[in-house]
Amino acid sequence: MADGTLKVGTITTSSGSGTITLGQSGETVDVANGSITLNSSMKNTPAWSAKVNSDVTGQSWNSTIVLPCSNELLDTNGAYDTSTYRFTVPSGGAGKYFVSINCNAKSASGSGMRTLIYAIRVNGSNQRAYQMVSGSDFMENNQDQKRTATGLLDLSVSDYVDSTIYAFGGSGSLTIKAETFFEGYRIIGA
Repeated sequence: MADGTLKVGTITTSSGSGTITLGQSGETVDVANGSITLNSSMKNTPAWSAKVNSDVTGQSWNSTIVLPCSNELLDTNGAYDTSTYRFTVPSGGAGKYFVSINCNAKSASGSGMRTLIYAIRVNGSNQRAYQMVSGSDFMENNQDQKRTATGLLDLSVSDYVDSTIYAFGGSGSLTIKAETFFEGYRIIGA
């Protein structure tokens, strides 16, 4: 067949349902000069991204703190709650998700803190965590401590995901910095 241009408004199968194949094995279909509209099953959605709006000071040590990511940057399905700081899997959104927290915290007062645990939770239970342990001078000099925890989670409709920090081994208070993010998305094809 000779090279040419096919101009049509709609391509359908002869029966009106089934599979339409463009190209064959070993060929490349080039759509660089046009745009593609993907259906919902071909997108990495639901997806969300939220961050701590400004430094949050006076957080208690020796307690679990849900990271207060109230500044919503992305929420494709309206499933992230800025008051509870959690993502809840919406109807039709079950699947495998990549979830990440990037937390920046520092000692605001006190001394002796030795351990920080950053965690991703599903329905209130830790699923992925990053623990930082240091010597007796840990965070006594007001230095930022930046850590990341990530995970692949198999989530069902109505499951909720949040992120936490737990600091112990000392007394005083903790500041959660504005550079703290909580985000994730459903993985297509998984």
